[in-house]
Amino acid sequence: MGAVGSTTATFGAFPGGDQATVAVTGQTAILSTSHVEAWLDPTQAATADHSPDEHVTAEQDTEVTCTALVAGTGFTINIVSFGVAHYGAYNVSWVWV
Repeated sequence: MGAVGSTTATFGAFPGGDQATVAVTGQTAILSTSHVEAWLDPTQAATADHSPDEHVTAEQDTEVTCTALVAGTGFTINIVSFGVAHYGAYNVSWVWV
């Protein structure tokens, strides 16, 4: 069993920053041995701050990782930007198995 979903992560108001985190909760079936992946998702509708094209551009200088997996609860998505400050909200999709 697994799950897929999406959320938004924000780097804050302009000029923004180089890190964003978002907690994904409500994953009652997730196990401590589950594998989790997340990514900036340009296939979702634009956010109030960024177009799908801007999501594609942001993917080139960011790394998205998942940490803090808690069985029966969820995990944390971390986005780190390398050399470029980002601002506002980005769509993030995730999957776990």
